[in-house]
Amino acid sequence: MEVLHPRIRLLWIAQAALAAVVVGVVLAAVDAWIVSFPTVVPIGVVAIGAILGIVYAVVLYKQWRFELQDDALYLERGVITFVETAVPFVRVQHVDTQFGPIERALGLSSVVVYTAGSRNADVRVPGLTPDRARKLQNTLRELAVDSEADDGV
Repeated sequence: MEVLHPRIRLLWIAQAALAAVVVGVVLAAVDAWIVSFPTVVPIGVVAIGAILGIVYAVVLYKQWRFELQDDALYLERGVITFVETAVPFVRVQHVDTQFGPIERALGLSSVVVYTAGSRNADVRVPGLTPDRARKLQNTLRELAVDSEADDGV
């Protein structure tokens, strides 16, 4: 089983911190315009949200695994709900490499595998270096094409 790059934790922590700050700003706005409560409440909510985000990122990193098996991409992930996913290569429609501005700043990329079907039609493998992401993307493309040839009707 392969693991994600350790810097993905920084991305997840940044996302959690941003969400905590947004909630804090909303609470401050509610305090100013609707209901008054002590100033410590928004600050406490932001602090608790940031701490929970850090814990969540560390635990999620320990749980996130993926592997290329004989006939499928296999993923394990989750903190509260643990999810195991197998994406058969014959179901792969196309594979993209994506990276947002924060991922780029951290030197990370994600591989997105789009599959046939409507429910959960895409699977993302985050926290890869750009070279590793391109390598995984090319391997998945080759395996999808090879399995398509083997799946003759």
